[in-house]
Amino acid sequence: MELTGRTGGKNLRECSRGEHRGFFQGKRTAAGFIEHALSTMPFRLIFALLALWSGLFLCCVDADDSPKPFGDNVTLRGTLNNSRLQFERTKKGNVTFMGGSITEMDGYRPMVCDLLKKRFPDTEFTFTNAGIASTCSTTGAFRLATDVLAHGPIDLFFLEFAVNDDQDAHHTREECIRGVEGILRHAWAANPNMDVVITFFVNEGMLKQLQANEVPLTIEAHGAVANSYGISTINLAKEVAEEITDRKMTWHEYGGVHPAPFGNAICARMIDELFARAWSQPLPADATLSTHTLPSPIDSLSYTNGRFIDPKQAKVKQGWTYGVPDWSDLPGGKRPRFTSIPMLSATDAGAEVTLDFSGTAVGAYVVAGPDAGIVEASIDGGAFHPINLYHSFSAGLHYPRTVMFAAELTSGQHVLDLRVSSDTKSNGHAARVIEFVAN
Repeated sequence: MELTGRTGGKNLRECSRGEHRGFFQGKRTAAGFIEHALSTMPFRLIFALLALWSGLFLCCVDADDSPKPFGDNVTLRGTLNNSRLQFERTKKGNVTFMGGSITEMDGYRPMVCDLLKKRFPDTEFTFTNAGIASTCSTTGAFRLATDVLAHGPIDLFFLEFAVNDDQDAHHTREECIRGVEGILRHAWAANPNMDVVITFFVNEGMLKQLQANEVPLTIEAHGAVANSYGISTINLAKEVAEEITDRKMTWHEYGGVHPAPFGNAICARMIDELFARAWSQPLPADATLSTHTLPSPIDSLSYTNGRFIDPKQAKVKQGWTYGVPDWSDLPGGKRPRFTSIPMLSATDAGAEVTLDFSGTAVGAYVVAGPDAGIVEASIDGGAFHPINLYHSFSAGLHYPRTVMFAAELTSGQHVLDLRVSSDTKSNGHAARVIEFVAN
């Protein structure tokens, strides 16, 4: 994969900050003064001074005390040595990226792939793009098994959901934690050697909060999970806010919610700095894989056992059909990845279906377009409660989202009864289920 977004061959960090490092750019700089002084000194004196300086430097500076231009916005927690062991010794690497459209697009992801190939030129990499536009960490927790873990043991896992949990899902802190913590616990249960990096991207609303010295809810929640589990983080959002506040770039130059090559290059540079911090020293000869241990959960109801349930397992009472919808007759945009998928669909009020499941939570991964209706859910014969499938983005798009019908059940066997309501907030009553979800 080719690294895009290079800027005139300059160091990406310097391009984003401005050329202010200026060594030997004229006698006005400190370096220029030294250059002038050295040019007028006797050779023996120069040699003696250099020897003295070198000795003092080696005594006072640690071997890994390298410059860290991004400061605390790049946070290394623990090590990334498990993935490094795989890359260096087995000469194979399995790297997966999961998130929303920022991950799915050709942005920071292919740049990071390129960085890894350059760091480990003899390694045969498998890169998996598990980004799906519009999806949040809740959807991520339920699709982890099929979209990530099914691709074999993952060595290095990049996770990105801060923006979509904010602007798409409008998650509460609790929902953010249940999604991201569920992903991490499930991932480490499947492969406790997997190294993980979480990246925080940014939108306009989050940018304003950061510039007002406030931490956006999704970044705080995801960060709390990362801290508890010892996960390294890339706080691109804070870096962007600082650079814009300091007038070192503009939001337009960065590229907006879906960053331009310039903005994605900053993210890639930050991740490369994380690699440099983690892998600055040679691996010890006796280094072995080290299991990541799971701490006590922040939320015991996190979606640790998130999974899809084939909608064909549901029992139709009336009005639901299974198959590929006739999209040609439906208004609104359609994303190609969904237009050939069979779905359990209903378009009329009163349609009803039941589903047996086990666990503490149940919901549905749906596409909700201009005709999206309201469904009513009952668990184990209890009262029905409404769930509006229509999303603020549904007016012009059959929008993928996960809706939860219940999330705090007693663990065990349950029965979901789902029916289409006569009420609606759109111009229709449609419900199109890609997968049921359970935890």
